[in-house]
Amino acid sequence: MDPLGARSQFVEVQNLPTWDQSQGVQDEVDGENQLTEEDDQLTNQLNSFESPFPFRQDINSKIVLFNGDVALLNCTAIVNTSNETLTDKNPVSDSIHRYAGPELRDELLKLKGCRTGEAKMTEGFNLAARFIIHTVGPKYKAKYRTAAESSLYSCYRNVMQLAKEHAMASVGLCVVSTVKRAYPLEDATHIALRTVRRFLENHGENIETVVFAVSDVEEVLYSKLMPLYYPCSKKEEKISLPLLPADIGNTEGEPVVLERQIRIVEKPGNLEEDSADDSLESDLGLVGSHAFARMEGDVDKQRKLILQGQMSEAAQQKQHQRNYSRWLCRARAEDLSDIAALKALYQTGVDLCGRTVMVVVGRNIPVTIIDMEKALLYFIHVMDHITVKEYVMVYFHTLTGEHNHLDTDFLKKLSDVVDAKFQKNLRAFYFVHPTFRTKVSTWFFTTFSVSSLKEKVHHIENLQQLFTCILPEQIDIPPFVLEYDTRYFLSFFDYPGS
Repeated sequence: MDPLGARSQFVEVQNLPTWDQSQGVQDEVDGENQLTEEDDQLTNQLNSFESPFPFRQDINSKIVLFNGDVALLNCTAIVNTSNETLTDKNPVSDSIHRYAGPELRDELLKLKGCRTGEAKMTEGFNLAARFIIHTVGPKYKAKYRTAAESSLYSCYRNVMQLAKEHAMASVGLCVVSTVKRAYPLEDATHIALRTVRRFLENHGENIETVVFAVSDVEEVLYSKLMPLYYPCSKKEEKISLPLLPADIGNTEGEPVVLERQIRIVEKPGNLEEDSADDSLESDLGLVGSHAFARMEGDVDKQRKLILQGQMSEAAQQKQHQRNYSRWLCRARAEDLSDIAALKALYQTGVDLCGRTVMVVVGRNIPVTIIDMEKALLYFIHVMDHITVKEYVMVYFHTLTGEHNHLDTDFLKKLSDVVDAKFQKNLRAFYFVHPTFRTKVSTWFFTTFSVSSLKEKVHHIENLQQLFTCILPEQIDIPPFVLEYDTRYFLSFFDYPGS
């Protein structure tokens, strides 16, 4: 407690300028001049578009940008960013623990952790804030960006939901994405600002103040991006419109994942012969512009255009991706244990460049007996997560008979179905123990069907050649391949004149 008569170190939220007040002063001094000097032609063009984040005086009056320690705010609740065990050591958390006192640590033990994206609440103890809302931001990895975005959105959304459920008048938000979690600050700022904006629009009638507590580095970025989501005038709203990112989330600010969208078709039983250049905007006007109603166009019409050769390359790629997603869903749903039992496709070690090695055993594929469509599903099921990064394939053609040959029709279908990453990230295809027939077939296939693979296919006559690319301990070779190669190697040196 502060000594009698001493000045409190805590900050009264009511004394902080709100976003509309701070921006109003800045506009009067020098900001308004900059806006009036904008190109009139550009402004006129922008006037024809409606901003997804229109100027709202009532919302701006609830927003505060505060450069300082969130632990010092005299709010109903402040936010603590931590890890799954609620024991993270970061500047925000350390400061909150220091001011709250040791009782907070004991209280956190009772919570038994917190999952990523969730939020849990404790008392504020010695803080000026009555409550502390603890949340866990995601660890960021580029290849899992979509999951990280959804989790970070959930952090801010769940914090605001707790504030609403407990009738909190004010909330002090720290920057949830800590340096240790490696979330890009600018991306995280977009999610924070738009999530809070959407919550206040839809559910924030009883919340009086939301404080974004930031550091010096964070303040620069927040000041730059806040006008996009909290414009302080109609003119700023229009000028900020082209600066908004492509993904602004749905009506709640949640990131939109295209693969999860539901396609809605007007009158599905009545397909009309519309022109090929019908705009997506006109379709959206019939069913609404919210995320649930966002459509991908008439699928039947797209297929017809593909057959006629009239569809753009981008549209064809989108159609191909959609088709692959259907195959992948089937592969994950069907029972493929009979194909797996063949042991014809499996993952082994890495090559000399550290790339994953996948093995295909030709003799183990009874083409004339098994369901080749199930074999294709199994291939997709196994390879989908492998192909997100660079990999190599080793195909053992050793002792493969007539009934095991994969015909070019099947290989063509395989190349037509799989995702682009399969070919893009394949760095080498080692064809071990090829015959003259297979060399000719491979040449035709890579020349006329999948030309992008031509430079990646390498015919390997014996295992010694393969071991110059992949160490023996890094690849699981079937015994019959080793036996055959040994006989081949010995016969090569026993051959007269060799």
